[in-house]
Amino acid sequence: MPLEAPFERWIQRARSSLALARKVDDDIAYEDLCFSAQQAAEKAVKALFVHRNWDYPYTHDLATLFTILSDRGIQAPDRVRDSAMLSEYASFTRYPGSAPAVTADEYKDAIRAAEEVLDWVISMLPASERS
Repeated sequence: MPLEAPFERWIQRARSSLALARKVDDDIAYEDLCFSAQQAAEKAVKALFVHRNWDYPYTHDLATLFTILSDRGIQAPDRVRDSAMLSEYASFTRYPGSAPAVTADEYKDAIRAAEEVLDWVISMLPASERS
């Protein structure tokens, strides 16, 4: 059986992170769920870099990744660029006491933002490569 193309593995990992982000449970902090949502968006965007055979920086900053894509001719829609707010979940909220607690509404916004990014990245792939 042939190995999957690298970008497909990135998309699968993005989907996996999004699935983790959706696992609401009383024992799981919204901060941790939002971190997984951020990871879903980051892995999806990096999948696009991998698909194009472009190097990408080792950063969690989605705004930086969108700027690089824009510089290379790929302009993300505003609703996708707005997901850059997820980057705060990759840093400040990961450490207890370093940021205000994440609310249920902020969590829901994080999930929607991650879904927007993943859907957009998949839409950027040729139809034969979408799954």
